[in-house]
Amino acid sequence: MTLIEAIILAVIEGLTEFLPISSTGHMIIASSLMGIAAEPFTKTFMVAIQLGAILSVVAMYWRKFLQSIEFYYTLLIAFIPSAIMGFLFAQYIDIIFGRVYVVGFALLLGGFILLFVDNWFKENENSVVTKIKLKPAFIIGCFQCLAILLPGLSRSAATIIGGLSQKLNRKTAAEFSFFLAVPTMFGATSYKLFHFFWNGNIIGEREIKFLLAGNVVAFVVAWIAIRSFINFLNKHGFRFFGYYRIIVGATILILYYSGYQFSML
Repeated sequence: MTLIEAIILAVIEGLTEFLPISSTGHMIIASSLMGIAAEPFTKTFMVAIQLGAILSVVAMYWRKFLQSIEFYYTLLIAFIPSAIMGFLFAQYIDIIFGRVYVVGFALLLGGFILLFVDNWFKENENSVVTKIKLKPAFIIGCFQCLAILLPGLSRSAATIIGGLSQKLNRKTAAEFSFFLAVPTMFGATSYKLFHFFWNGNIIGEREIKFLLAGNVVAFVVAWIAIRSFINFLNKHGFRFFGYYRIIVGATILILYYSGYQFSML
């Protein structure tokens, strides 16, 4: 991995983490196309730079994180399902993580779902629910598990749809998805770094520079993406993201099944 490649991955992470198009899927595709997916440090880097993205959420919504202890109870309840699933299926997740064709199928499937989401939950836009109770939070957390088990499905898309299913409007559902990303991605980053070092790997000065640069870039890009996404979502809904996912997913599958050799994680 070069510094330029690290920055490219960080831009992709910051841009796609909070959009319903799958940051993991896009980074798997990008690292495969750049030929660095097989490097031991790549997978750890792709998870570790999520820290920069989640810090942008904390910085942007810092008042929310100081408002009450109930806010943290809600996040904890929503986080528990994915924490359990991630622990139980860690080996499976590592195996399927780098399968580009899985990402292609997941992007395609999620794309078709997003084409209809606005109509399914049209009445939610009149919802005034802003305080999420524990049961809806748990259900949203269960939706998040789908994205953990299927790379390319999109954690953001799964949790936003989960929020919509609990009668939240688009803005509230998207913001709770941002908040839930903080414990989820922090946990994933901590686990991946621990696993990386536990296996005897060492991060040198070069890798540390890449991680620092990647997290800074991810922070800045994610900040811009979050602000833009909320405005776009309120005006246009999910249909654009559905078409985008279908195009990208179909392209990946066509390349894969036509014999293109992707570098695998």
